[in-house]
Amino acid sequence: MGLFDFLTGGSGPDKALKLKSKVTQKYGEPSTRQKALQQLGEMKYPEAVTVLLSRFTITVDPLTTDADEKEHTFELIKHFGQDAVAPVSAFLKSSDQATSWALRILQELLAEDALMGVIADTLQHLSSRYTRDPEKKVVLLHHVLGKQDPRVAPAVLPFLEDMSDDVKIAAINVLGPLKYEPAREPLLKLLTSEDTARRVQTVALAALAESGFGVQGYQEKVQAALVEPYSLDKDGRIQRRP
Repeated sequence: MGLFDFLTGGSGPDKALKLKSKVTQKYGEPSTRQKALQQLGEMKYPEAVTVLLSRFTITVDPLTTDADEKEHTFELIKHFGQDAVAPVSAFLKSSDQATSWALRILQELLAEDALMGVIADTLQHLSSRYTRDPEKKVVLLHHVLGKQDPRVAPAVLPFLEDMSDDVKIAAINVLGPLKYEPAREPLLKLLTSEDTARRVQTVALAALAESGFGVQGYQEKVQAALVEPYSLDKDGRIQRRP
């Protein structure tokens, strides 16, 4: 630490980290929080982005002030440009909060291919760890819905075994249109298992019909699980009648 750092309270990164308590202060004068946000926005350190991101993890009253501050924080982080990508990506992976904000920032800063790489990596990380709140997984899965990127299906497949039915349903909706062969048997197991919730079975049935996968090895169980308007054709594929 140089003499200037000593006189002014530490190096730039240290100053940024010390402002976190003000950024996440839910009560007291809003001006204190807002001044801290502005100070961080004027810094040029990745640590400043990390602290700014913490503003998305709290909600303050009134909600109009909360919304205005979060939009301002979003703009401040955007102005860091590519220097913000690493800390925002790390936040997306590590935090169970503010997933939508992190994605929105990355959408502004990254090309589609790079963004999908970050999301796929985050999904792979999430698939191997337990989370009490499924919202983060659902938000990420909804974001990759309809994407044809080859990294999506392998990253999404493990979520067919998630404890949350909402996560299972989101994963099924992603995988159905992709016609990803390794998903065939896991989808059939979900459809035919007695432990699978009815709403999950309904979505799995639709996904299997859309994918065009055969039901070989599960034909009798699938037949028992069919409901209108679905049926099995002569080739052992689920069809949806008009």
